[in-house]
Amino acid sequence: MQGVILEGVNQKFIVNEVPVPRLNAGEVLVKIKAAALNHRDYWITKGQYAGLKFPIILGSDGSGLVDSVFDDEHKNLIGKQVIINPGSNWGDNENFQSKDFKILGLPENGTFAEYVKVNASSIFPKPQHLTFEEAAAFPLAGLTAHRALFTKAHATKRDNILITGIGGGTATFALLWATSLGANVYVTSSSDQKINAAIKMGAKGGVNYNNKNWDNDLKEISGGIDIIIDSAIGDGFSKHLTYINFGGRIVFFGATAGDLPALNARTIFWKQIQILGTTMGTDKDFADMLQFINTHKIVPIIDQVFGFEDANSAIERMASANQFGKIILKP
Repeated sequence: MQGVILEGVNQKFIVNEVPVPRLNAGEVLVKIKAAALNHRDYWITKGQYAGLKFPIILGSDGSGLVDSVFDDEHKNLIGKQVIINPGSNWGDNENFQSKDFKILGLPENGTFAEYVKVNASSIFPKPQHLTFEEAAAFPLAGLTAHRALFTKAHATKRDNILITGIGGGTATFALLWATSLGANVYVTSSSDQKINAAIKMGAKGGVNYNNKNWDNDLKEISGGIDIIIDSAIGDGFSKHLTYINFGGRIVFFGATAGDLPALNARTIFWKQIQILGTTMGTDKDFADMLQFINTHKIVPIIDQVFGFEDANSAIERMASANQFGKIILKP
């Protein structure tokens, strides 16, 4: 089979023939119809991720057809259209992942190949209203956003919700989930074009964080924010205390702009603010997300589709931060 292989840090992807994975007990082989990039893949190419090993086939997100199974008890899955939950071995405590938790695409080969093997428990029926490309878009980023909004922040349609850095996959899913819920959603970006795209998707408004006093502008147009979904952190994080309402929740799952800055502790405890960290999600979170997608007939935003042979162009587009929605790879 063909696989998109990364042989080292700062190396280009190469497409080459690799052996079809051999199944073990409890595993199934999925013929990949579409896969999706995540920033996780980009950080691995730059060596900025734990547990690096090479050569490796990256890719956490994928949709396709069950090609073969190891155990007879799973033979009814053969030919089924499925999506893959990229996280496995969450553990018994829903509040945090176990030490055995792992994500597809490192340390084990992932979905940037014609076939991938996964645990049978990791596959779920593909939503019928989605194409394979659309279905491949949401597993990792969609799950992260869904857990952030619902499991952690307990979002309701009464909330004013801010999504920072709109345009990337996880932020775009947070926008889709929150608007489908019926909440009032606001966004930030350094791009007016991305802000306008978010408004077309249902956001009530947005501000460009390169503008002076953007935090005050956000408070004025929103009347205050109840839930903040943040993936950047950095110095701008302290601005959240300007416009967050009493009882507000700040949920973050990344730190691309740096660590937490100094914060006014008095504001945090007096306004009863919660600052919550999250990553990925449980099997229940994944099933709840699927139910939400099917109920609201949600269609993910796809930025661009690339063939395996153009994987380097795909990762370069992610590095440029010009995308709006998910970047897809196809065999």
